Amino acid sequence: MSARVLVVDDIAPNVKLLAAKLSADYFDVVTATNGPEALRICASGVADIVLLDVMMPGMDGFEVCRRLKASAQTAHIPVVMVTALDQPSDRLKGLDAGADDFLTKPLDDTALFARVRSLARLKAMTDELRNRAMASRQLGISDPIAAAASDLGDNASMLIVDDRPSSSERIKGALDKVHRVEVEPDPHKALVRAAESSFELVIVSLDLQGFDGLRLCTQLRSLERTRNAAVLMVGEAEDRMRILRGLELGVHDFLFRPVDRNELLARVKTQVKRKRYADRLRDGVQTSIEMAVTDQLTGLHNRRYLETHFSGLFDESAMRARDLSVLMLDIDKFKLVNDTYGHDAGDEVLKEFANRVKDATRIVDVVARLGGEEIVVVLPETGLQAAAAVAERIRSHIEAQPFAIYSGTSQITVTVSIGVASRRAGDQSPAQMLKRADEALYRAKGGGRNRVIAAAA
Repeated sequence: MSARVLVVDDIAPNVKLLAAKLSADYFDVVTATNGPEALRICASGVADIVLLDVMMPGMDGFEVCRRLKASAQTAHIPVVMVTALDQPSDRLKGLDAGADDFLTKPLDDTALFARVRSLARLKAMTDELRNRAMASRQLGISDPIAAAASDLGDNASMLIVDDRPSSSERIKGALDKVHRVEVEPDPHKALVRAAESSFELVIVSLDLQGFDGLRLCTQLRSLERTRNAAVLMVGEAEDRMRILRGLELGVHDFLFRPVDRNELLARVKTQVKRKRYADRLRDGVQTSIEMAVTDQLTGLHNRRYLETHFSGLFDESAMRARDLSVLMLDIDKFKLVNDTYGHDAGDEVLKEFANRVKDATRIVDVVARLGGEEIVVVLPETGLQAAAAVAERIRSHIEAQPFAIYSGTSQITVTVSIGVASRRAGDQSPAQMLKRADEALYRAKGGGRNRVIAAAA
C-alpha cells in the first residue's frame, strides 16, 4: 500500500490541486480544512505524512505542527509545511515548530514528490519499530514510545565532512554550543571515522574537491555501522538535482548555501530527535526480546528459550554426529530454605545460585531456569565424562562458600544435586535426554544429595 498523505488547507482549490497531483503519483490522499480536524485524523493513525498549510483561520499551521510533535501518539508523523510565506523567519518558525521541511508556493512538483517519497520511507521504517516496541508494554516495560518522543535533540555527537575550512568552521561554530562536533576534511577518513565512532549526525558538503559528496552520503546510508546515523547534505543552489537525488537515495535532509545559522540548528535538532526516537524504539524492541526469553529473577534464560535452543542443538548434534550433554540441577532442601528463612531469602539464594552456575560454565553453554529451583545446563560438543566433570565443578562451587541472605547480614549453607545425560544414537528428541538427566537427578537425591549422578551412555 502506498503512503497516505494528509493535505491540510482551508482553501478548497488548493486541496484539490495537491490531492490530484499526489494521486497521480500513486499516493493515497486524505484531506482536512482546519487544524482541529487535522489533529483528529492524525490521532486516528491514518496519516503517514502531513502537508500542512500555514495560513488557516483559528489554529494556524504552526500551532498544528507544535501539537502534533508534542504528542507521543503523533510525534513520529513527518510534517511538511506548504505556504506562500517565503521569508527566512517563516521557514525558521516552521522548523522550530518541528516541521520536517518548509516548501513555498508555487510548488516545484519534483521537489515535492522527492520529499514526500523520502519521508514516506522514513515513516514506514518508524512504524515497523513502533509496532514492535508496542509489544514491550505487555511485558511490563515502561512505555518506549513516550520515552522516545520526549528527547530534546541536544548534546548530539556529529561529524562535519567539509574540506573548506571557512565553511566547516562556520558550521561548527553554529553547532558547538549545543552539540559535540568534530570536523574531517578527508572523505575517505571520514567514512572510517564514522564507522568506528557513534556519530548521531553526519553533515556532508556536496562540493568536496576530487570526491563526490553524494557518494559519501550513500555510503554512510548503506554501511551497517553507519546506516542509522542521520545524514544532512550541504550544497549550492545549482546542486538542486543532486540534492533531490540524495533524498531519493535515503539521505535525510539538506541545506543550501549560504547556510543560515538558525535554520541549521533547527534542521539538526529535528534529525537528532528523529534518530534518537528510532534508537529508543530499537532499544525497546531489544529489551522486549530479552525479556521474552529471560527469567526475571535469576537473569538466566527461561523455559521458552531452553525448549527452542535445545531443540536446535539436538538436531545439529544428531546431523553432525557430535556430542551433546545436559545437566539437571536442583537445590537440596530448597523448600526448607523458604519455610525457615522466608521467600525473600529464597530469592536471594536462587539469584546467587544462578550466578555461580554461570561462573562455572562456558559462554556456549545454555543455562536456563526450568522452574522453581531447577536449572538445566545444555553442553554442546561435550561427552558424558566431560559433562560429569562440569557438573562436579558446579557442585563444588555451590558448596564451597555459604550463601548470603537478608542483604548480607546472615549466611546459610547450600548444596546441589545434579543429574547428567548425553545424547544417544537412538534419541529422537531432547525430551529423552532430559528424562534420563531427571532420573539421574532423582537418584542423586535418593543417594544422600549434594552429589552428581550420570545416566548410562
